[in-house]
Amino acid sequence: MESSLVEIVEGTTKLLVPQESLIDKAPPKEPAFFNPRARINRDFSIIAYATFIQNFKGPKTFLDSLSGIGARSVRVANELREVEKVFVNDVNPKALEIAEKIAKLNNVTNCIFSENEACRFLSLHSKRDQRGAIVDVDPFGSPSRYLDCAIRATFHGGLLSTTATDLTVLHGLFPAACKRKYYGVPVRAEYGDEIALRLILGCTNLVAGRLDVKIVPLFVQNNMHYYKTYVKVLVRTGDGEEMGYILDCKNCGNRHATKENNPECQVCKSKAELAGPLWIGRLYDKDFVNNMIAKEEEFEVDKSCKKILERCREEVEMPPTYYTIDEIAHMKRCPPISLAKTITKIQKAGFRATPTSLNPAAFKTDAPINEILSLV
Repeated sequence: MESSLVEIVEGTTKLLVPQESLIDKAPPKEPAFFNPRARINRDFSIIAYATFIQNFKGPKTFLDSLSGIGARSVRVANELREVEKVFVNDVNPKALEIAEKIAKLNNVTNCIFSENEACRFLSLHSKRDQRGAIVDVDPFGSPSRYLDCAIRATFHGGLLSTTATDLTVLHGLFPAACKRKYYGVPVRAEYGDEIALRLILGCTNLVAGRLDVKIVPLFVQNNMHYYKTYVKVLVRTGDGEEMGYILDCKNCGNRHATKENNPECQVCKSKAELAGPLWIGRLYDKDFVNNMIAKEEEFEVDKSCKKILERCREEVEMPPTYYTIDEIAHMKRCPPISLAKTITKIQKAGFRATPTSLNPAAFKTDAPINEILSLV
């Protein structure tokens, strides 16, 4: 196994990774899974965790329930000096062997390794004095099966970060599976990435409510086949107002968030599709994103992180769902104009419009679809 490991660097952390994972298109699961293309996902985690932990009151512990070779957790231990203890857990003993080697390579001494099934590991940390300030769940596929025990393992005021990679389910190819896993159904749309993130947050919110806990989204991020949500966990119930539906009209292009389970389009009166129930509140906390932008400069992360964070800051207060410039051009049956020109035209007409972090060729606006089409 040792001869098949090669050394790479992420951030300021040296990693030992299976050589095949750097060559093969689909990273192999033997001897342990590692995806080098998920580096941006881990970079954002480092920025988000650093931003969060600086203001957290309580034991600064990090629980990595599905650590793999420990790329994320050892980076936390090595790059975030404020974190006191890092619990590195995986069910694969070969992955843990590599994780221990990586910790030694970086002279990290605050990692505690355990070989356990994820929910069992999280359940062992469900007592008040053993919970994590930050809890991470990064599975193959859906995180839904782990949400109950992950929330229980998170301190009041702590941060829960979850990853989902089951894109075919979240994008509407298997609506029955989506309803079973996320308690809501998507619609197939150009803005499917946002629907996916809102379904994940909606599921997390429903599980939290059953436990008399409230979630507050701080940040979300998508890249390739990864969706990542970061929520603060508070021991009090929410009022339920952040749950609802996204109405999507294929006839006129109208879409908006609604709390009503009514499929009638308000613009053309056609029967529309409804995605949900899902989270219709904000995806980002403005202060948290601003603090992430300030923190980003302290770390060795991908250059795209800052640009994406700046887009997040712009769209914090925008309504749900985005439009792509190709989608608008298709509706108008004309060549697309640039994103910058599209946003400028809408703003000059008195509406709000910003780029979105969720798609590099898309924008959010409070202008109705008929106004957008007449302006562009």
